[in-house]
Amino acid sequence: MLGLLLYVAFAPHSVAASSIGVAIAIIGWIFRSVANRSTGLRRSRFDLVILLSLLWTFASAVLSAEPSISIRKLQASWVVVIFYLARAVVTKKSALLLVCVLILSASVGAIYSVYDLIRGRGVVVETISPTSPFQQVHIRAGDAVWRVNGKRVYSVSDIDQVIKSTSSESLTASVISVGEHVERPGIHISSETQRLQSPSGLTGEARSHRFRASGWTRHYETFAEVLQMVAQLALGLALANLSNHGPNRYFKVALIATGVLALGIALTAMRSVLLAFGFGASIIVWQSLRGAFRFVITAALFVILGFGAVVVWQTRAANALSLGDPSASLRAEVARVGFSRIWLHPVFGHGMDAMKLHWTEWGFPGNDMLHLHSTPLQLAFDRGLPMLALWLWLMIAFLIHLLRATQGASELRDTNSYGILLGALGALIGLLASSFVNYNFGDSEVVMLFWWVMGMTVAIAERMKAEG
Repeated sequence: MLGLLLYVAFAPHSVAASSIGVAIAIIGWIFRSVANRSTGLRRSRFDLVILLSLLWTFASAVLSAEPSISIRKLQASWVVVIFYLARAVVTKKSALLLVCVLILSASVGAIYSVYDLIRGRGVVVETISPTSPFQQVHIRAGDAVWRVNGKRVYSVSDIDQVIKSTSSESLTASVISVGEHVERPGIHISSETQRLQSPSGLTGEARSHRFRASGWTRHYETFAEVLQMVAQLALGLALANLSNHGPNRYFKVALIATGVLALGIALTAMRSVLLAFGFGASIIVWQSLRGAFRFVITAALFVILGFGAVVVWQTRAANALSLGDPSASLRAEVARVGFSRIWLHPVFGHGMDAMKLHWTEWGFPGNDMLHLHSTPLQLAFDRGLPMLALWLWLMIAFLIHLLRATQGASELRDTNSYGILLGALGALIGLLASSFVNYNFGDSEVVMLFWWVMGMTVAIAERMKAEG
């Protein structure tokens, strides 16, 4: 239990810390299984599709265009253990505790994002000298440098100090350009440059407040996807309490947490995740409520979406709201090329991460290796159409499971179980909606949380069935 508490406490912030928590929980589970001579698991409707998915992933890696890369990628498959771990050790009571800790932790991260935006990041470049090493990575006036070699900087003197003190001949700058976070590696520093009074060749004083919030992480995409799932869990608990007991204090606390988490999603300026949250949340609101409350909470969701639209307008490039920005155009072109290549290797795909060595050769645009920005497309491209079919099988089976379990908990008036299951339903719908334009199932933090939520809901359903 301690390991799972550590996992949910760090899940919204650090993949390393949350993985340590999972490892501790797995070790504890192994010792318990040995002592009790039982893993605590029973067969489930998901076991076959999970096994087939793992086998197909292995076959695809072996037959990859770049087997050495794809086989190394197989290590990411370990996260499915979280599903079985949660099923084996989570009880209805512990599920509520774990979900509450997760919501609290994510809410703190969202509040920190507000503080981070008010404080500002880095230093906005006013001028850059012709001999500046930052010319090598095309930094321009108006960009903000906020990290150099992983160290946060808040002034030009901070940047100069990092350059002077480094023993490396090459630096990486983390830059905010038109609201986007960009990593710019390959800044070569000579000993002569280090001896200059201001080796950066930059001037500027102001901090940037125009960036996409990411909590304590560096990845606003990951942060947004995780917050979306956690916000749905908070909303599910609020709706369950409202449905069964009226607007009690638990409803109010859960609703406030939902609002804080939704604010965090909006501040990431992730258009797709914000819409996915609104879509998933609307479905569980209309499923669980009747009368005026249904319309009031739905209206509140539209207010959140409206605020998010303002954040996107203020933070991202021009025409981002109408999908006329360079990011949307690049995503569309990458998806088009990827879709056209699926039919060249429709059975086992090209192999996971094989595109890293063949990005330009295979006709993808741009100089930076990306991914297809779509879970269905990426699965079909990497592992073939059968893998896409297996993924759809898993998602549909999980959706059916949640619909049945939610109905059962509602009939039993088991408020806490109903709330968690209802929130998980919203989280799954939101995650699936986002997956069409985001490769969220290629994100370790998101996938870990998905398997944990899935395992937890199966455990709750099994406990409910056992109790009659």
